[in-house]
Amino acid sequence: QVQIVESGGGLVQPGGSLRLSCSVSGTTTSMYVVTWYRQAPGKARELVALWGSGNIPVYGDFVKGRFTIAADNTKNMIHLQMTDLKPEDTAVYYCNLHEFWGQGTRVNVST
Repeated sequence: QVQIVESGGGLVQPGGSLRLSCSVSGTTTSMYVVTWYRQAPGKARELVALWGSGNIPVYGDFVKGRFTIAADNTKNMIHLQMTDLKPEDTAVYYCNLHEFWGQGTRVNVST
């Protein structure tokens, strides 16, 4: 049974940084595409970053160099380092692997 657990969210001031982590059990992250999504209140879920085959990351247009996705396959984890956070980054961030989803970690960017 595949399980996904996100962590690392919290309250941060504009311009601050957070590191989100996606811990996967029941399978091996190196075999799959792992994706971070986010959903802000009243908005559709959108792709934040994707770690796929060939270890080439893909980012949503809004990222603009602020976020970095990286895999730690020895620990079956995918991290999302977020810098220069803006209030519009406020959302619940979800990790996805195939049809499996975590419960999300909440990021609140506010003064």
